[in-house]
Amino acid sequence: MYGFQKIRSCLFYLSLFLFFAGLPFILSFALGYKFNAHSLKFVKTGLIFIKTQPAAAKIYINGKLFSEKSPASIHELLPGTYKVALELANHYPWKAEVEVEAGKTSRVDKVILFPVRPNLQQLNQEKFSSFRIDVEKKIIYYLDQEKKVVYRSNLDANNFEDIASLPDKFAQIDGWEISPDKRKLFIFNQYQINISFFDNQVDYEYPVSPVFLEYRQNKIIDVFWHSDSYHLVVLTDKNVQVVESRQGALPINLVELNRGTPGAFYDVKEDVLYFGDRQRSADGSFYNNLYKLELSANLYLLERLIAQPFGQAKSAQNGEAVE
Repeated sequence: MYGFQKIRSCLFYLSLFLFFAGLPFILSFALGYKFNAHSLKFVKTGLIFIKTQPAAAKIYINGKLFSEKSPASIHELLPGTYKVALELANHYPWKAEVEVEAGKTSRVDKVILFPVRPNLQQLNQEKFSSFRIDVEKKIIYYLDQEKKVVYRSNLDANNFEDIASLPDKFAQIDGWEISPDKRKLFIFNQYQINISFFDNQVDYEYPVSPVFLEYRQNKIIDVFWHSDSYHLVVLTDKNVQVVESRQGALPINLVELNRGTPGAFYDVKEDVLYFGDRQRSADGSFYNNLYKLELSANLYLLERLIAQPFGQAKSAQNGEAVE
């Protein structure tokens, strides 16, 4: 009897010792802490949230496979860098290093697992030099420089048809674009612009014969359609111009450039041209500046800019000398 009571007392004190010894671990776990065997300290943990498209990808953390599949949250991770790998059958794997911080969630939720055999289909076998896609109208335009023909089809390359012919004397084409009204296109090289009208146009307000614009003094860098589908915004090595798409039209010089343009962009919805130009300040330093030129639908207002070139006007405002 005495021996049994002694055993019970030993078990009681042992249980009490184990309880108090394990209490810090229990409380730390409940509060989001974990014992770090390397530092011998309790450290607040973090987690990694993983979401993939498609879902149900296998998750590997530092080479260890977890039972959960995406989307999933991996809890109780000590702060540090983890190697994460995601695998899904018939898809390319995704790998990256993810940094986990104490008390924070590291999100890996923008992962797209692409199929090994993508949904690729050939639309046609026609010869063409380049193409343009009008997503709004669901049309593809093709330009064949060899045959001097412009084609058109729907987005599935069905209903294929010729819509315009290009001039034979245009040996080189540096760029081309369909007009906003989808009735014509321009092609250009360094010294010429040609406007060709689509063959199926009827009751068009302008003559439908091809229009040629010659540039003998300036070198054409880029051309843009104005939103009215009649005027062209022409960027040369010396200036920015606006010209009508008619035979014999004379361009209006809107901006005189100092050192050409290191790139340009035209917003046809707002009729705004963004372009760069080099300018010298009063201290003799050169700068590449970005400019915004608004081209309203009332182009006659733009003629006011002819009296004073844009670069000179801006320099005068800043008290700078232009080279």
